[in-house]
Amino acid sequence: MKIIKIVLILVFVQALSSCSNLGKDPVNNVNKKTTINTTDIVELTQEQIINAGVITGVIEKKMLKKMLKVSGMLEAPPQNMVSICVTMGGYIKNSDVIQGAKIRKGQTLAILEDQQYIQLQQEYLMSKNRLLFLETDFVRQQKLNDTKTSSDKVFQQAKNDFYGQQILLKSLGEKLQLIGIDPLNLNENNVSRSIRISSPINGYVTKVNVNNGKYVTPTDVLFECINPENVHLTLTVFENDAAELEVGQNVKFFTNKHPENKFNATIHLLNPSINKDRTTEVHCDIAGNDKNLLPGMYVNAEIELKKVETTCVPEEAIAKWENKSYVFLEMGNGKFKMEQVQTGNSDDGFIELLSELPNRKIIIKNAYTLLSKIKNKGEE
Repeated sequence: MKIIKIVLILVFVQALSSCSNLGKDPVNNVNKKTTINTTDIVELTQEQIINAGVITGVIEKKMLKKMLKVSGMLEAPPQNMVSICVTMGGYIKNSDVIQGAKIRKGQTLAILEDQQYIQLQQEYLMSKNRLLFLETDFVRQQKLNDTKTSSDKVFQQAKNDFYGQQILLKSLGEKLQLIGIDPLNLNENNVSRSIRISSPINGYVTKVNVNNGKYVTPTDVLFECINPENVHLTLTVFENDAAELEVGQNVKFFTNKHPENKFNATIHLLNPSINKDRTTEVHCDIAGNDKNLLPGMYVNAEIELKKVETTCVPEEAIAKWENKSYVFLEMGNGKFKMEQVQTGNSDDGFIELLSELPNRKIIIKNAYTLLSKIKNKGEE
């Protein structure tokens, strides 16, 4: 009897366990069925298709412009950048320009003073006076030599002294011009102990390396200036892409601060060498002269390459959602399946399709209508 009771108890427990599992399985099965790829299928009636303007078509092969995406920097041409030095050392007497100041050509940036400026002017004036004496003596000795009153040796010495003094005076005059003093206007009444350092260009001061009282030498850079006009675009291109570039190709670029503002440029020079990092530089002329484009700005650019045959679809065939692109495959009986794809360049209303798709028709117009329907369906 005890054995019979134990068997009955085990049968009863097993029956309860089976009933419990039966109660849970249907729930689990229902949950599984509701998540099986039903959100990427949308069904439309023929009337809905017509009213929404949905049109189907096939994936095509077309010649599209290939765009090469690169980065680069705005730079000023070498002739627009100046490092200002002094040819003769001296003490900074006065300088009131600061970094970032706007300057004009010929504007005084600093005043220097030193005794060697006085000495150079003194030497020039004394050489000038001695030249007058030697010139007079040369003319006199020439006349005496013509009449054989003076020897040839004396005449040759006078001639040599005169021509040598001319050379000395010319060289001293050139030295004066190097420090900004006009030798033609120099006389004993305007000898100065100071000189002026002037800007050779219009633009801005980018660096100031002096202060009042500092002694500077010819090897010191006092100021660095830049003229931001006529900036050009330098792009960095990997060696594998360099072979597709040609002078004259169009470029569109934008700055990181204002990506919505697109600027145009044209390639005018290709660097024929490859750097150690396997890149090369491409120099471009910028159309127009926008004051917002400043040297040193980083930019993103697209270079327009030659047209190539590629698989593409109309732009209206692509529906974008959460930074992803989708197309809708025709499945028959008014059903369409949403398929994620990768896209490439776009041109003339078509967009390059990088993903492989089944050989089916797709929605080529008003794809967003189906995307909206799927989104609404998911929110119900």
